[in-house]
Amino acid sequence: MSDQDIQREQALILFERAHKAQIKGEFGDAIDLYKRSLSMFPTAEAYTFLGWTYAMMNRYDEAIEMCHKAIGVDPEFGNPYNDIGSYLIEQNKWDEAIPWLEKALKAPRYEARHYPFINLGRVYERQGDYRKALAAYDEALTIEPLYLPASHARRIMIGRLN
Repeated sequence: MSDQDIQREQALILFERAHKAQIKGEFGDAIDLYKRSLSMFPTAEAYTFLGWTYAMMNRYDEAIEMCHKAIGVDPEFGNPYNDIGSYLIEQNKWDEAIPWLEKALKAPRYEARHYPFINLGRVYERQGDYRKALAAYDEALTIEPLYLPASHARRIMIGRLN
């Protein structure tokens, strides 16, 4: 096993510990552990999850900065694009969120494509374009048929269109 392989393994252990701390709401510990993991072996996932931790603390500018770093490490990883869009929505920067959510949809490495669709639906709903919102919610449900937030949002849009 090479030194780089050892560093990668140690960074992964720290990442997993950070994620457990984050889930428990121990954000200070999570931040410290994510940073230690990143100092050993930077990954897009660790930057993205560090950003998510900042967002959970309403520190959206720092969260967005971490997502940009994640994209710098792996531009094919879709999560940070969606996360930037989501954080911009939280900052009421609705129009600015759209290009990031669209980039998430095009990212080659992204397992949760229903998230940018639901976020786009939220933006279109906010803009009053209920047909586009409904189409986005339908796309989310095509990908993840049991995703309750999309199902609920879809029912609301159908009600508004009737």
